[in-house]
Amino acid sequence: MSKKSVILVPQTEEILEQMGEQIKLARLRRKTSADLVAERAGISRTTLWAVEKGSPSVSIGIYAAVLHALNNMDRDLLLIAKDDELGRKIQDLELTVKRRAPKRKEN
Repeated sequence: MSKKSVILVPQTEEILEQMGEQIKLARLRRKTSADLVAERAGISRTTLWAVEKGSPSVSIGIYAAVLHALNNMDRDLLLIAKDDELGRKIQDLELTVKRRAPKRKEN
């Protein structure tokens, strides 16, 4: 069975490459070797290098494991799509606004 190749738009490829570069810089800033990060993440050094290059064929779980190995940076993944500005605008367009205030209930 052959591996499926991932086809991405150029903009997404650039984002992955930038993310890989940022992960590499985070490792270097911490003065942590590739061997140590790979060991902590439970991956090979070759896979770590693929992450640091922004390879689209590496699973998101591996990216998360590498970020965790860099002192719990995996928490940053919670920021993905957190502020969905476009989604909120679409949702607001579908909301109906009542023209009159509701009647008061008599006690």
